Amino acid sequence: MKTNSLFDNTEAAFQLKSDSQLERAYFLFKMIANEPLVRIGTAVTKFALNVHLPVEGLIRSTVFDHFCGGVNEDDCMPVVDNLFHVGVSSVLDYSVEGKEGSDQLDATLKKILELTDFAETKKAMPFSVFKPTGLGRFELYQKVTENMELSKEESQERKRLESRFDKASKAAFNANVTLLIDAEETWMQKAADDLCEQMMVKYNKERAVVFNTLQCYRWDRLDYLKEEHQKAKEGGYKIGYKIVRGAYLEKENERAEEKGYPTPMHKSKQATDDCFNEIMRYIMDNLDTIEIFVGTHNEESNYLAMEIMKEKNIANNDSRVWFGQLYGMSDHITFNMASLGYNIAKYIPFGPVKDVMPYLIRRAEENTSVAGQTSRELSLLKKEKVRRKV
Repeated sequence: MKTNSLFDNTEAAFQLKSDSQLERAYFLFKMIANEPLVRIGTAVTKFALNVHLPVEGLIRSTVFDHFCGGVNEDDCMPVVDNLFHVGVSSVLDYSVEGKEGSDQLDATLKKILELTDFAETKKAMPFSVFKPTGLGRFELYQKVTENMELSKEESQERKRLESRFDKASKAAFNANVTLLIDAEETWMQKAADDLCEQMMVKYNKERAVVFNTLQCYRWDRLDYLKEEHQKAKEGGYKIGYKIVRGAYLEKENERAEEKGYPTPMHKSKQATDDCFNEIMRYIMDNLDTIEIFVGTHNEESNYLAMEIMKEKNIANNDSRVWFGQLYGMSDHITFNMASLGYNIAKYIPFGPVKDVMPYLIRRAEENTSVAGQTSRELSLLKKEKVRRKV
């Protein structure tokens, strides 16, 4: 879209990286660019952790420290403070996945509540976040989504899930923090969407406290947004959405083919991009009732968002519009937009190394499948290495 422009400023992009951190980033993206290596590496890592080989130190000093803030929130504080010093906020994301016992789900809720309380006193952290399956079993969401009859135990479990959602939302409301709720697979998502909507009705009277997530690789999301917008206007409350392209494409298409139903995904990358941009424009046209968190590493979508804001006279720091990228990725977008005063945040995953590995493996596989993005990261890192040697 544009050349020699805002996102090509590598001095700003990598201002927080030491020479050794720059070299590590270059090495990691070189590895990620090699698809067979990623497949072998993830398999070996899973095996090593499962049989308790002493590899945590190696993982910690390479891929973990690049993409994660630390093993606990205290670990993350130097990262949070450094980012805020240059105008970038943080979203601390407790990235422990796949826990299903009631005690484990309650422990995740406790962690979310602690982070929300902590964010209340920390200007650098205006958000709290969770995945629906952090607070409830996947199979329960799926049964509710598919309108299957629940057993007595499952009905009680559903009440506990609703209670966890409510406690997390109420805490964000009381702390004046914005709560971002992630989206997951389509065959469990309606149950999560319905809970998000209930929380918006209850807590979003004055501002969008609770945000749901729209995955724009789904062809039904624009219509869904318009329906929710209509309900909000009639009900007198605000709605908030984080918009992303989506992280489960292959899994979604494979399941649709296996089960014999039409894929819920757009047919092409271009259709997904168009949908993302259309949803973004629709929300920007309706900021009086909808707030937005633009979660993307796509340069063109970020440029388009800035252009829309300019043409609609929306201030760069308008509190209803936020942008975000994942920690360890797309620094050329994050730091260069921050330099112009846009509201921008890094998603910073943290948690015990072993528990965060599913997240890290997904990141590596995602980067491998988006070849253009990895090569862009590499070219910018190389450019900065050369610049520093001059």
